[in-house]
Amino acid sequence: MMKNIIISAIFLVTALSINGQGNRTNILQDLEKSRSASQNSNLTATMNSASRLFGDKNDLTSVITIIPSGSVVQVTGSDSTFLRIIFEDTEGFIFARHAVIDRNTQVQSQPEVRQEQVNTPEARPVGQLKSNRFSYLENKYGSAIAARLYARKIWKGMSAEMVQDSWGSPQKIDRVINGSIVREEWTYNNTWLYIQNKILSAWRALK
Repeated sequence: MMKNIIISAIFLVTALSINGQGNRTNILQDLEKSRSASQNSNLTATMNSASRLFGDKNDLTSVITIIPSGSVVQVTGSDSTFLRIIFEDTEGFIFARHAVIDRNTQVQSQPEVRQEQVNTPEARPVGQLKSNRFSYLENKYGSAIAARLYARKIWKGMSAEMVQDSWGSPQKIDRVINGSIVREEWTYNNTWLYIQNKILSAWRALK
């Protein structure tokens, strides 16, 4: 009888010890995940060349803006080709080759900044900040066209004015006039747009 009690006590102590080690391992793993998440949220990169910021990495016409060389951006994700970044409160994708990761720069996590803005009574909602541009486009072109321009889309047959409302003013315009035909070449960072008589006819990526 006494032997059975001793064996049971040894088994109970062993089980408690294993369980404690398992809990400690789980805690250490959770801490490591938290530290990794914190590091990722503080990861920045410096642009080594000017680059287009895409709203959709699978649609290279979804250009939001041009990021100048030397700009510092916050990195929120990556794959073999693209970095997911935040630049001036706008999130999108850039080619990974256009930026160099800076692991020593510590910045405040952008999601935390956005949350503070939402919780501050005086702050304007993010949707309200963006709605002014959409309202302008909708009043000018109607809902369907406004939605495409708001998403920074371009397409053949759109007017030169629509192009500017979608992508902004080009960095450079080369113009050739032949009788009644006016051909223009608009340069946007790494893309050339071909405009004929104020209508977009084609485009070509430089890289």
